[in-house]
Amino acid sequence: MAMPRVVMMAMVLTAVAACSGKDKPLTRIKHTGNGPDEFAILPSKPLQEPESFTSLPAPAPGTANLTDVNPRAEGVIALGGNPAALAGNKINASETALVNYSRRYGVEPDIRTIVAVEDAEVRKKRGRVNILNIGPDDDYTLAYKKEWLNSQAAREQLSAQGVGTPSAPPGE
Repeated sequence: MAMPRVVMMAMVLTAVAACSGKDKPLTRIKHTGNGPDEFAILPSKPLQEPESFTSLPAPAPGTANLTDVNPRAEGVIALGGNPAALAGNKINASETALVNYSRRYGVEPDIRTIVAVEDAEVRKKRGRVNILNIGPDDDYTLAYKKEWLNSQAAREQLSAQGVGTPSAPPGE
């Protein structure tokens, strides 16, 4: 009689332990919501009823509307930027050297597609270990743990080469 009770108690403790822990949505690769989280930073405006619903223009993607007269500028303002910087697609004079330096090895116009394909290959190669969703569900960590930078080892390597490090993170 004592053995089934011990087994049952162990199962209950395992179930309770599996429910604990923090949820880290930034390390989840799969999208779980109805829309992007980026829109959470935009200030919302009060709803307004137009004078006449028949006089409203037909919706067209990429055009202004009653709610979002200039959505790009409003997004820049919400992130603390200067909407005047959106005028034109020119590179600022102060950023020309940085942009030219970053282009020194060439520019891939479809880099987002290339990275998305490579990322899918890495995740597919690593497989899905947590099939039954027991414990933490963190595909990002599973796929990229081997590629993380060890900050202490990097600091020690740079220090050994004589490169000054203005501040060092504390060791774990």
